[in-house]
Amino acid sequence: CNGKRLTCVKKACPVLQCPVSKQVKLPGECCPRCTERREIRQFPGKCILGKGFHTDKKKFEADPCSPCVCTNGTSICRRTTCPVLECPPEMQYQEPDSCCPTCPPPTMELHSVCTHNGTVYQDGDTWDLNPCAACSCHHGTARCTQTKCPDVKCRPNQTLVTPPGQCCSKCEDTAGICTVFGDPHYKTFDGKFFSFQGSCKYQLTSDCADHTFSIRVTNDGRSTKASSWTKTVTLKMGDTKVNLGQKMRVKINGSRVLPPYEIHGILSVNMTEDGVVVDTALGIRLLWDGANFLQVQAAVKYKGRLCGLCGNYNGVSRDDLKTRRGANMSDEQVWRFANSWRVGGRKACGRRRESPGRHRGVCRSRRRWGVCKPLRDSAVFGSCGSHLNPSNYFESCRKDMCECPTELCYCDSFAAYAHECSRLGVDLPNWRQETKCTRANIRSANAKSLPPQQLEHIQRHRKRTRKPHVSRVDELRKHIPKAVLQHKPADRTPPPLH
Repeated sequence: CNGKRLTCVKKACPVLQCPVSKQVKLPGECCPRCTERREIRQFPGKCILGKGFHTDKKKFEADPCSPCVCTNGTSICRRTTCPVLECPPEMQYQEPDSCCPTCPPPTMELHSVCTHNGTVYQDGDTWDLNPCAACSCHHGTARCTQTKCPDVKCRPNQTLVTPPGQCCSKCEDTAGICTVFGDPHYKTFDGKFFSFQGSCKYQLTSDCADHTFSIRVTNDGRSTKASSWTKTVTLKMGDTKVNLGQKMRVKINGSRVLPPYEIHGILSVNMTEDGVVVDTALGIRLLWDGANFLQVQAAVKYKGRLCGLCGNYNGVSRDDLKTRRGANMSDEQVWRFANSWRVGGRKACGRRRESPGRHRGVCRSRRRWGVCKPLRDSAVFGSCGSHLNPSNYFESCRKDMCECPTELCYCDSFAAYAHECSRLGVDLPNWRQETKCTRANIRSANAKSLPPQQLEHIQRHRKRTRKPHVSRVDELRKHIPKAVLQHKPADRTPPPLH
């Protein structure tokens, strides 16, 4: 200490012949020493330092602070002594490949703040650039780092979402979807596929925990021996009953309504390109195409609370074939499972006797048709095949063509597959035109498929129910009492003038 000024001298330690792993610093000593002594083999005119082997008069570095030279077989090194710095350690910085740290120059100290996007930050401040990037101010320089998110693969009935204010996405459960189409084929909320051709009324799905709603379907045999199609859908919620019938007919509590229709706080009915959509305040949504395609969407809150042909919506497809009494059925016992959910008695059945057997003779003649092949054609269904395997829909299509009264039954499987593709984000604007499954073609085919006796019955019924034309005046006269009509008014003609 001289004149109130402290002067320090740093001791230079010798360069050791042993590697760093063999060096040790004893208590009270400044410099390290080697922990073991060994005899070093001599090479005349050459130097060995650590693992290095150097020729005479060669210059090298033992480390950034120790320049050396080989002289007559001896490594002569000079240890650089770093000065004591006056700035605090947090302000010291060291250039790459340099020996000693230094203090920033005065001009650099003046720029110890950072300006980023118009905001001034002090040295050491940190801030979030966005949910995935954070920045810090370091000696006047803003340094930002990016968060790397892990790859996440979601299970079926889950979607990848990014919560507000967070960087990385995560899987969240989506609303359950149950689909019914064709000769009825069912895809449960948990993704289980099965086919069932019963022609009675069945409980499709219901809230078996709190009994807030139930959905029933009535299947029609359409004069076939072993096939059936969904004919009507009934949704019941408390005192409200919704019936969805053929040709987009909608009834609420027995009265015909035309979309758009709304019961405030309970439900709304709207018409879309795909059919009639019923949205409810309970979190249940129905899409009905007016023929045989039905899609039921249930909110996540119903997970594990549902029962019926659409399964229990618990995320596990293995236990979806569970009977009304809780017994799990195998794939070979589909009829036993489905019949346990039959409602309405025999009077609701279209056929007197139900049989799970199929008529193989009909199938052999129709399966040669290639009408189902477009399901596997990327030219028709685009990239959907990479998102959703069409095998189940292909097999459903082949079954539908076994006993098809319209020759366009393959369109049912195509429509179901296209709906799933759309739900997965694959846009298919022209699939109906490319497969001849336009609504006009389907309506025409349905009309031609009716047997002659049924067409004759419909025409006779229309003639019987056709009312003669009645004018508005005649209609009003029906409501006027006969006494009024027969009463002659008094003669009000003025008397003749004389």
